Amino acid sequence: MTDQTEPIQLLVDRLARLPGLGPRSARRVTLHLLKRRNSAMREVIEALRTAAEAVRPCQVCGSLDTRDPCRICRDPQRDPRSLCVVEDVADVWALERARAFSGRYHVLGGTLNALDGVGPEDLMVESLMQRAAEQGMQEVILALSATVDGQVTAHYVAERLRGLDVRVTRLAQGVPVGGELDYLDEGTLGAALAARRAFDTAGPL
Repeated sequence: MTDQTEPIQLLVDRLARLPGLGPRSARRVTLHLLKRRNSAMREVIEALRTAAEAVRPCQVCGSLDTRDPCRICRDPQRDPRSLCVVEDVADVWALERARAFSGRYHVLGGTLNALDGVGPEDLMVESLMQRAAEQGMQEVILALSATVDGQVTAHYVAERLRGLDVRVTRLAQGVPVGGELDYLDEGTLGAALAARRAFDTAGPL
């Protein structure tokens, strides 16, 4: 490979690492950006720089925003008695698009996975317990993906919450087995939230 093509291949390789972009899509994006380097490429570079400097994790819920606490945690119109537990920030965005939940969120930062060495100490479980134990908390909704890891995590969290005076529910109809929240449409998410039911820790995964 010549020196002239190395920067192009480097850009392709970096883009191919992004979720949803394989080598072929990365090459198309690279070509698009290089053909429009004075418009599209510069705009993308500036947007990346701005996001890197301004966006930070919320120390309360784990979401991302330009301020800490985040917009949702600061919003006085949100119901502080209801807490929705999700795996990732993308799930917060998906539920907000559905406009079916008016409480607060808690981002775990992943799911339990023994094979990958992800244990409770690697997730925001302890801070969740602290928030769930706050005075006035009435419900904790476990809005975790219907994957094996998601359901194992949901059962673990539900067991930890059992000793607290709080109602623990989970998403019901509309979420397919193996489905991830970020890929579901707003109507499906809304129906799942509306039909949530009590979490049975004795039931099957």
